[in-house]
Amino acid sequence: AVLLERPRVVSANVGHAWDLPENTFGAAYAKFMGSRNFSPDDRPPVRFMDTDELAYVAMRAREVHDFWHTLFGLPTNLIGESALKVIEFEQMYLPMCLLSVVGGTARFSEKQRKLFYQHYFPWAVRAGTQCTDLMCVYYEQHFHEDLEDVRRKLGIVPVPAVP
Repeated sequence: AVLLERPRVVSANVGHAWDLPENTFGAAYAKFMGSRNFSPDDRPPVRFMDTDELAYVAMRAREVHDFWHTLFGLPTNLIGESALKVIEFEQMYLPMCLLSVVGGTARFSEKQRKLFYQHYFPWAVRAGTQCTDLMCVYYEQHFHEDLEDVRRKLGIVPVPAVP
């Protein structure tokens, strides 16, 4: 359905998430975006793709990134972004995801590196392999559902608290 309908994650299509009950996936997404002063309209366009289908898939991957932050409970700091890139690699097998992890972790302090590889990395590998194929999910159709129910349906285990 996603490839046929080609939904876009833009304010005009997801703005209603602010009006949903607090326990819903949509409200959690709106809170995530609002607390960081992010807008779904801020993502740059995809360029240099051979076909319209490839361009759409690449754009969709960018656009659902913040849904994944919300569902996995990951922050937008360097550790959270690196962990999400591990999940993205497990989902899509794109080398650039691993390159992002290598580049991101090179900027970690020794304490951050230890925390990442002992806590976040093993969890992210498991989380990325045990959940459903996340690129095929029509997230917008789940906005009205309870956040924990959506996670269960998709096989998503949010990041555990740091011990």
